[in-house]
Amino acid sequence: MKIAIASGKGGTGKTTVSTNLAYHLSKTKPVVLVDLDVEEPNSLLFVKAELNKIYIKTRQVPQWIAEKCTLCGDCVKNCNFNAIAKVAKEIVVFPQLCHSCYACSELCKFNALPMIGNPMGVMQTFKSENLHFIESKLDIGQELAVPLIAQTIEFVEKEFDRNIIKIFDSPPGTSCPVIETLKNSDFVFLVTEPTPFGLNDLKLAVETVRKLGKNFAVIINRNGIGNNEVEKYCDKEKISIAAKIPNSRQVAELYSAGELLIDKVPEFFEQIKIIEQFISKIKD
Repeated sequence: MKIAIASGKGGTGKTTVSTNLAYHLSKTKPVVLVDLDVEEPNSLLFVKAELNKIYIKTRQVPQWIAEKCTLCGDCVKNCNFNAIAKVAKEIVVFPQLCHSCYACSELCKFNALPMIGNPMGVMQTFKSENLHFIESKLDIGQELAVPLIAQTIEFVEKEFDRNIIKIFDSPPGTSCPVIETLKNSDFVFLVTEPTPFGLNDLKLAVETVRKLGKNFAVIINRNGIGNNEVEKYCDKEKISIAAKIPNSRQVAELYSAGELLIDKVPEFFEQIKIIEQFISKIKD
């Protein structure tokens, strides 16, 4: 089962839930935790595991071969992302705009735009007893997160048995990287906070998962700091609230020190157990 932990905005506690839930579940069964916030992964700050392997990840980008090109301009017409331009007697490729769709390369009659691998980031695998951890990170200057996310998910699905629970620590927001993460998930937990900002971005996230046709539930983090508008919204929209994690200074102090909370904060542990029970019901 593939479970995505997502949020409409950053800073709601998505990584806190992901890492502690994965650690808790791994006490009794194999679990795979995957940090797909490839622009700024931070789950490794809380996961104590040994590095297994580092993979250099690349994406395919066209390379112009001048001697084969007739400057017909078909590649420019066929590119939907404006990643290719004809300038005087040259074809210019903009790698940052290329979505690796192969249209220019496959439709070129003269094979003047073969695809080559361009480094875009790294993927690292870790292991600690029953917990497998995968982290991918974009290289500085890379603008497209989706190809790295897609390759990471593909690796996880090939490497691990389909019966193992996989937890995807999703990027924040509702943009393309989030869509790529959620579309491969079986269930989505949306982490929010009981504030006006939290509610506003939760509504955007709910609209997104509904568009994707995904089953989902809400986890309210820092419960007690704001108002009950999030609960009213969920009740009106008939959205299940899987857990309510109370606001706690101790949680904030432990988090800032890079510590897992589950063995040190009893009220947090209780909510993680409730989430575990919720997952059991989903599987059944």
